[in-house]
Amino acid sequence: MKTVLGKTDNLGRTLMHEHLTINLSKEKDDADANLNDDEAMIEELKALKAAGVDTICDVTNVGMGRDVSRMAMIVEKSGVNVLPSTGFYKEPYFPEFVCKSTEKELARFMVKEIVEGIGGSGIKAAIIGEIGTGQHGFADEEKKVFLAAARAHAETGTPITTHTTLGKHGLEQVELLKNFGVDTEKLVIGHLDLNPDMDYYLKILDKGCYIGFDTIGKNKYQPDSIRADCLFQLVKRGYGNRIVLSLDITRKSHLKKYGGYGHSYIVESFIPMLLDKGISQKDIDMMLIENPKRLFNSK
Repeated sequence: MKTVLGKTDNLGRTLMHEHLTINLSKEKDDADANLNDDEAMIEELKALKAAGVDTICDVTNVGMGRDVSRMAMIVEKSGVNVLPSTGFYKEPYFPEFVCKSTEKELARFMVKEIVEGIGGSGIKAAIIGEIGTGQHGFADEEKKVFLAAARAHAETGTPITTHTTLGKHGLEQVELLKNFGVDTEKLVIGHLDLNPDMDYYLKILDKGCYIGFDTIGKNKYQPDSIRADCLFQLVKRGYGNRIVLSLDITRKSHLKKYGGYGHSYIVESFIPMLLDKGISQKDIDMMLIENPKRLFNSK
């Protein structure tokens, strides 16, 4: 099987916020936060592919356990197209390099990974992210990363995807990036499904960006029934063309091998829930197919 990695044309059904090799176990002091079972991941992605999903956007970046050689092997054996990322996550997960570098230096690093490839792999980053803020908004180093991302975006046109902690401070993120020239047609504000506030959603959407309902299946944070209700309301208001979907699987215990719901849950359980709510297959295809296609391929 030929490796499919970083292809942005013919994306098909796309999950916009996933991780293949994430490892936050040291910072969390929890071995479960290390996706180091590659065989389990391969089986997950094979099942996901069989369920009709063609592409995942892997937003594991520097300091989060990104490993492009493992990524390439997983892609080769699973057949799922993967879009790698560049950038830096949030405190306390920044490598020392972030603190020691200037905004311009961080931007140059990202541009190099986009234009030339990651390390010596030749694998080019397709997206900037996930770049994030903490529960209380921007820390100084986080703001520096966002401004560096804006510079790299301006030079390359590469989309940006963000992390909001518990769905908070998304409006501040989009305002900062927009003020520094980021094209909101190329911006996803992530994890907003963790903060079910319709007025807040509309304020962010009115800035012209996409929003991520991308922690599907994480019912201990927010029941999927509430996610589905919010999506129904947003689609009804005409915002189906500004929403992307994903699960953000980050722990071994999320995988089916370890008793979790697994990647294919979105097709097997969540999409039927949306259909039952009255969301059409056309609108679901908009969120899974057309919106990622436009995000990566619009000029």
